[in-house]
Amino acid sequence: DNESVKCWGANASGQLGLGDTNNRGDNSSEMGDNLTAVDLGTERTAKAIAAGYQHTCVILDNESVKCWGANTSGQLGLGNTVNRGDESSEMGDSLTAVDLGAGRTAKAIAAGYEHTCVILDNESVKCWGLNDKGQLGIGSNSGNNVKMGDGLGEMGDSLPAVDLGSGRTAKAISAGYQHTCVILDNESVNCWGNGLYGQLGRGENKTEKRPKSDPINLGSGRNAKDIVTGNSHTCVMLDNSSIKCWGYNASGQLGMGNTNNLGDNSGEMGDSLTAVDLGAGKTARAISAGDSHTCAV
Repeated sequence: DNESVKCWGANASGQLGLGDTNNRGDNSSEMGDNLTAVDLGTERTAKAIAAGYQHTCVILDNESVKCWGANTSGQLGLGNTVNRGDESSEMGDSLTAVDLGAGRTAKAIAAGYEHTCVILDNESVKCWGLNDKGQLGIGSNSGNNVKMGDGLGEMGDSLPAVDLGSGRTAKAISAGYQHTCVILDNESVNCWGNGLYGQLGRGENKTEKRPKSDPINLGSGRNAKDIVTGNSHTCVMLDNSSIKCWGYNASGQLGMGNTNNLGDNSGEMGDSLTAVDLGAGKTARAISAGDSHTCAV
């Protein structure tokens, strides 16, 4: 409530932002007042937060972005592959803000396995980090573009925005293990990256290196209110407050009462995709996805 940040759990790469690699919360007397708040910089506070596999990012009160933790693929957006937050004196004013481009600030942020995406103040989307499956949405997963943000001159104005389609902008974003999804300004949904299990909702199991020109079929007259991505599955809260999910389903994370993947074959999306049974007369207010499970309020 004071806009500070506290983190706990695994910390092998400094993802807790405490200047060491010691786990927190696994021993007595490590929580509460004994758990140090993350040093975000002089008089800086947080407005939004996102946690990836081993990295953490925040949007600060001045709409800038700072990230810390693992940086093998440049997911911290600092133009190198050096981890941050695992040694003393790497946080606070010593931690450089991500260069989003001249005059650009962030409105929303999402963190995947080793990639990070933001919606900027002009409602465009930029992503950086690992791009082996096209999860950055910039149209290439070969050569120098297999990673972005891991070398000099790759961020800021040099980092291309994702092509969302003519006149289209983004309202919400979520990042999975190797795929990324957005809700666009017209409440449609588009996803890109790894589609092996149908998590892109295209009725096929292929990778898309950029958003396709047509939106995902959510059903007749249906639009999206919220979107979440797990490891290899995607769920949306629709405009009627129902939930639909597609992708990998080995653990029942799609909520269908079976373990069949959905969205990887034709005829499985749109009106053919059943909404999750939340209970008689029940609708959703919020939704979240973990690695292989999904929860709703």
